[in-house]
Amino acid sequence: MRTCALVTYATLAVAISGCQGVPKQDQGALLGAVVGGVVGNQFGSGSGQVLATVAGTAIGAAAGASVGRSLDSYDRFQAQQAFEYNRTGQSSAWVNPDSGAQVGITPTKTYQTASGQYCREYRTTVQVGGRAEQAYGTACRQPDGAWRILN
Repeated sequence: MRTCALVTYATLAVAISGCQGVPKQDQGALLGAVVGGVVGNQFGSGSGQVLATVAGTAIGAAAGASVGRSLDSYDRFQAQQAFEYNRTGQSSAWVNPDSGAQVGITPTKTYQTASGQYCREYRTTVQVGGRAEQAYGTACRQPDGAWRILN
C-alpha cells in the first residue's frame, strides 16, 4: 500500500509540475517503475531481492501509468488553484470530466522559507477505478507564481 501511495504522489507531482512533450501516462509509468524498484529492493536478499526489485518495478510502472493516464492539465490547474488560494486545512476536490479521476488536495501547513519563498505542505487523495490512494508532499511558489512540488 505504501508503494501505491508513493507512486500516486510521484505521478501527481509530475502531473502538476508538467514535463513538456512527455505523455503523462509515460511519466507516471517511469516514476512508478523507479519508486516500485526502490521499494522492492528493500525486501529479501540475494536472488530474492532481485526478484522483489523486478516485481516492484513492474507493479510500480503499471500503477504509475494508470494514475498518469487519469491526471491531465485540468488536474494541474485545480491543484495550482488549491495551493494558491486555499486556507490551511481547506480542501479542494474535483472530478476530472475526461478521465473520471477523483482528486482532492488539502494544504496542511503554510510557511515562508529563510529566502522568502512561500511553501505549503499538503495531503492529496487520488481515486482511480474505485481505489483511493493518499500521499503527502510539499509545494513551493516559484518566482513566476507557479507552484512546484518539492518532495
